[in-house]
Amino acid sequence: MKLSTIILAICICFSCKGVKQQQDEIYSRHLQRKVQLTIIHTPVPSDKSELNLLLLNDGQDLDAMRIKEITDSLYNKGRIRPLVIVGIHAGDRMQEYGVADKPDYAGRGSKAVLYDRFVDDELYPFVKKRATVRKFNSVAIAGWSLGGLSAFDIAWNHPEKIDKVGVFSGSFWWRDKSADDSSYSDEKNRIVFSKLRASRKKPDLQFWFYAGTAEENSDRDKDGIIDVVDDTKDLIQALEAKNIPNANSIIYKEVSGAKHEIPYWSAAFPEFLIWAFGK
Repeated sequence: MKLSTIILAICICFSCKGVKQQQDEIYSRHLQRKVQLTIIHTPVPSDKSELNLLLLNDGQDLDAMRIKEITDSLYNKGRIRPLVIVGIHAGDRMQEYGVADKPDYAGRGSKAVLYDRFVDDELYPFVKKRATVRKFNSVAIAGWSLGGLSAFDIAWNHPEKIDKVGVFSGSFWWRDKSADDSSYSDEKNRIVFSKLRASRKKPDLQFWFYAGTAEENSDRDKDGIIDVVDDTKDLIQALEAKNIPNANSIIYKEVSGAKHEIPYWSAAFPEFLIWAFGK
């Protein structure tokens, strides 16, 4: 489909040396709003087929996450391959993030399908055009908290474009019934789990998951393990049960004492970046 957007953009400076950061903007007809972008890129190789792409939800957090500093350090040490990072600033994140076509019990995530369409047929072609490449060497998407759930869902929906997904403290508790409802069950009411069970897909994706042991106090099943850890481990088991091609190479990083806060995700980000784009 032809991209029909109004673009106010600053072109990536391919002749620049060192890791650079700049702001950009794209109008989304799906979301009916301007989407702010933070773009970080390493020097672009002469052979642009070696260039990789990372899409990040909650792009407004990139400075707090120290993404440019981390990328610059790893690239200068020769640890990662040439890379463009596109941080997508959130709009109404409680509505645009979630699982496509399935709002949660409180009606949140009602625009997740529109955000999915924006990433798939507006942002992705826009970034390819800006980078002047026909195809990236590899493409990953990542996010933290609710942005992590969104990243997982978008990757699952579009494995023809996305190769890898990183989820930091993903909101896999996302459910279609309140946990206070006496009929609630993890098996039936966690939305992304129901989607995986119903899906016939076995996408050739690679997965990287992170969870901290001090992120919350919630423990629905009273097993002494907080929900973010339980939900992430349950999702890994669900992926393994589907026998997807890369199920045996799923990465899970659990950090003792880590809270649901940006500094902890930032500390783990170098490991994710090396996993996704390491030499």
